[in-house]
Amino acid sequence: MTSGLWELVLTGTWTTVQLLALSALLAAVVSFAVGVARTHRLWIVRFAAGLYTEVFRGTSALVVIFWVFFVLPPAFGWQLVPLWAGTLALGLTYGAYGSEIVRGALNAVDPAQREGGIALGFTPWQRLRLILLPQAVPEMIPPFSNLLVELLKGTALVSVMGMSDLAFSGNLVRLALQESAEIYTYVLIVYFLIAFLLTRLMRGLEHRLKAGVAR
Repeated sequence: MTSGLWELVLTGTWTTVQLLALSALLAAVVSFAVGVARTHRLWIVRFAAGLYTEVFRGTSALVVIFWVFFVLPPAFGWQLVPLWAGTLALGLTYGAYGSEIVRGALNAVDPAQREGGIALGFTPWQRLRLILLPQAVPEMIPPFSNLLVELLKGTALVSVMGMSDLAFSGNLVRLALQESAEIYTYVLIVYFLIAFLLTRLMRGLEHRLKAGVAR
């Protein structure tokens, strides 16, 4: 493979990493905001958060990408660049899955811990920040690690917008060389290495957080 084609693959890899980082950040914000909202004492807040979760969890990420990039811009008179369109679509979609992780972890905390916070006169925000999250977050890490790997694989969907991510760049190189096995082997290896690094980092974070709770 020529240096120009290698550069194309490397550029696609960097685009995929950028998209993964941005969409993961958005998904994390959405996950905690919606997940906490689903445990709120007001039913209208729980209903709105649940509705969001069910809509995005029950919708194909590919269809959301089509809506964000092809359908909504003409309707509102604006256009998102592919990177931001992909970030928005993937972040909102995977954030819906993440919100269930947050909700489940918060509900798994011993009710006596909540009652203790109430007895001490803590506000709901103080109970969340000082009692619930420190115990719930370490339990969220393993499922979040799996979700992050799924998000990595989901980044390949942005190629439908013509975005030069790893999958799109790999296909261009395949067309240029007419060598499907070789180039797709490279692409598989790159995805695997990124996923392996993510799981190692998340596992280290899990051990560190659990050690902090133990202390």
